[in-house]
Amino acid sequence: MSSSPSRSEDFDDQHTDPYFDAEEGDENEDDDPNFEHDEEDEDEDEDEEDEDDMIRRLWEDHDDPDPDFQDADAGEGNLGFIVHIEGALEGQDGDASEEVDPARGTLEQRIISLIASVGRRAGLVSQHEILNLLRGQRQFDRSRSRRAPSFPKVPSERGRELMNSGTFGANDVSSRLGKKKQLARRILDRELGIGGRSYRRMNQSVIAQSMIPRTDADTIINYDDNVYSGQFSADGNFFYACVKDFRVRMYDTSNPYNWRHYKTVAYPFGSWTLTDASLSPDNKWLAYTSIQNKVCLAPTDPNDTGDPYTLSLTEHGARRGNWSDSFGIWSIRFSGDGRELVAGTSARSIVVYDIESRRVLHHIEGHEDDVNAVCFADKSSPHILYSGSDDTTIKVWDRRSMGDGREAGAFVGHIEGLTYIDSKDDGRYLLSNGKDQSMKLWDLKMMYTSAQFREKNPRQHTPYSDFDYRWSKFNDADWFPHPDDNSVVTFRGHKVLRTLIRCHFSPPGSTDSRYVYSGSHDGKVYIWNMDATLAGTIDVKKTTSNKPPPRAYRQFYDRRGVPSWATIVRDASWHPTAPFIAASSLNGWDNAFGTVTLHAYNEGGFDEGSPEMGAAYDERMQKMRSMDDHYGHGGEDQEGEDDDDDDDDDDEDEEIIGFQY
Repeated sequence: MSSSPSRSEDFDDQHTDPYFDAEEGDENEDDDPNFEHDEEDEDEDEDEEDEDDMIRRLWEDHDDPDPDFQDADAGEGNLGFIVHIEGALEGQDGDASEEVDPARGTLEQRIISLIASVGRRAGLVSQHEILNLLRGQRQFDRSRSRRAPSFPKVPSERGRELMNSGTFGANDVSSRLGKKKQLARRILDRELGIGGRSYRRMNQSVIAQSMIPRTDADTIINYDDNVYSGQFSADGNFFYACVKDFRVRMYDTSNPYNWRHYKTVAYPFGSWTLTDASLSPDNKWLAYTSIQNKVCLAPTDPNDTGDPYTLSLTEHGARRGNWSDSFGIWSIRFSGDGRELVAGTSARSIVVYDIESRRVLHHIEGHEDDVNAVCFADKSSPHILYSGSDDTTIKVWDRRSMGDGREAGAFVGHIEGLTYIDSKDDGRYLLSNGKDQSMKLWDLKMMYTSAQFREKNPRQHTPYSDFDYRWSKFNDADWFPHPDDNSVVTFRGHKVLRTLIRCHFSPPGSTDSRYVYSGSHDGKVYIWNMDATLAGTIDVKKTTSNKPPPRAYRQFYDRRGVPSWATIVRDASWHPTAPFIAASSLNGWDNAFGTVTLHAYNEGGFDEGSPEMGAAYDERMQKMRSMDDHYGHGGEDQEGEDDDDDDDDDDEDEEIIGFQY
């Protein structure tokens, strides 16, 4: 999950032009007739090097000074200059040798120091950007030097072919009826058994596809800390929420309209937050991780109240190892048979761990940067797995041949690091989210072999993929189609910023695998058709910010000028058999709190059910009369709770301070 050092300003406020201005007020003393020299200042500056003298000395040994190297207009009162470097050190477009002349290298370094001393002082440029310019790899203001980015065509023709193939749902027959009447007519046809077998099958698929959840939340579960991930089990009877306070809350969701909290498990001595969790195929065990080299394994049985098992994923086991054992786990997954765990780590590696023997089977440094996501291609098979990294690539691994440390294949197309990958569980299709603000669909049949991957060397096109998604805004002018892109469809519109936002395939049971969806930094869940057209959005920020805020917190943040409400949907989970989406978010003032919101399909805003839509609950599913009740500022006890319950919760009020994941 690595990224470049954070910057104090967004890209929108920075000017990255090859022309640099010094600080205002640095007047040119040669042009000011009223300028008086101070003898004391002259004595103090004798040993200091004047920037103009440095410029002249850099070029005094050259017979033909570069005509493009010039002083800025003295009348402006600022120092400025332009540096023109040809041919990327004469090694890209020219026929010169790749070896750089030592004198030229020294000259380049002196130019870097000079420009950096002025540019960084004015807050305009970093030394990394200067080096890129001098080497001819990038222009500073790429929006000026490059044409407007040519984003992939929408609707995607290849995506439309997939929709017509039947692999991703069924196509509806055109009708003059409105959407609501179409759905009612199809339900009537289903109940009356109208049509043949193929029509009834298609009719049922279209009914499921039509029920996309809406913005209005049925239930809002509130937490004192950020919710980083939350997923339903494969049968829909179980939901877990990973919270930044190092605790996982487990819920019985066999009735999706009436959740019941039954267990909370903790990660001892975690670092910053919980990073991921995975449920075993039989729903009996939950593996969850932090930025540590250990995995906690907890039983989901509510009657088992013992401490979770701790599994060390280092090659030295529980013993103290060497420096290579110091890593954090970003992603964890159970294999299809439940016998193994696969993890992606901050050590650029993929770890395969055997649960029964409690030993590491493989620890492969298979990427050039952090491995942020891993998953298996097919839940029914433990052999093929994927890994997505900050090095912008996805690699395919065959468990039967991982001994030599070489991947079986690779996918290329993102120009910035990956935040998440998800398999359709059919052994063929894969979905990925990237910091280049795009989501991509991949086909295993189109992967590059290991030999093709090395021959193409796709990393040559993204040598500086270090966008700091935590603090900066992505400039669309920086986007470009990767020359070796072997993805099928590219989806855009959401924002992948500040945290590792996740994406998923919609389930076959409730949607006939018709859609793909993702969280977003702007507080929404985006749902796409396979042709990259938008099928719908769920505005979590809108539905949660409508609730009355706690008085004390509102006053606290208003005094500090913090925006009233901010929401980042980090994860979302579509119920496998019902038209529900549960969105896990960083929510509240400056994203200080967390929520899990349950969104259902609803044709209208009129609510006839009980409990009413938008009902607020605490993490134990105790109903709240207002947000003040949850945060302890309402002056009254919560409904259905007593003093004993409050005492039991005291040990959960811990504050952890660290960095943003």
